[in-house]
Amino acid sequence: MTAQPPHPSHPLTALDIPCQGLLFDNDGVLVDSDHGVDQAWSQWARDRDLPPEQVTTMVHGRRSADTVALLVTDPKERGAALAAIDRLEVEAAATTTALPGARDFLTSLPYDRWAVVTSGVTALARARLAAAGLPTPPVLITADDVSHGKPAPDGYRTAADKLGFAPARTVVFEDSTAGAKAGAAAGAIVIGVGQRGLATDATFVVRDLRGLTWHDGVISLAAVDLLRF
Repeated sequence: MTAQPPHPSHPLTALDIPCQGLLFDNDGVLVDSDHGVDQAWSQWARDRDLPPEQVTTMVHGRRSADTVALLVTDPKERGAALAAIDRLEVEAAATTTALPGARDFLTSLPYDRWAVVTSGVTALARARLAAAGLPTPPVLITADDVSHGKPAPDGYRTAADKLGFAPARTVVFEDSTAGAKAGAAAGAIVIGVGQRGLATDATFVVRDLRGLTWHDGVISLAAVDLLRF
């Protein structure tokens, strides 16, 4: 399954990509949680005499358990450290807002066609979606549901399976390098989102979810909203 290239004699007005299922990362794709992430991880870092600016650059697109494993050298301390950051992030979730186009696009989709795949734990994912006023996904795959987080493909493969589609018949929306690699490894077409999406290997990158439509197994990306194609 590949996107249909524009005819060379005609200017590109929209890019159509066949897909049956749509799999969304949460943070940076559907919701803006940057303020809460910085707040929670900075506090967590200060509590452990770690440089907050270094820690906050490590966390995007990665499970908190994986970040804690990198930063806490004593395995006996990791359980408490992980519980602490998960609590801080849930407490900060109230600052989460919906990104442009997310609510309109999700509510336009048939309920059995989309899923959210996030590196956050279940409580955090639900708290951020609720704070942003976004609909509850029919399929939600979180850090609690997989043995290996992004860039491993486990989450996206599981989501596609729960929707009833082969991963190759799905599109993944991602803004992180780890997430884009996970989607590609799962066999999906990956669409990067936002400025962070430009740093991924995604062939197609959209400004945000505004202007996107899905109908009868085809997602259409308006040319004006494409940052890379």
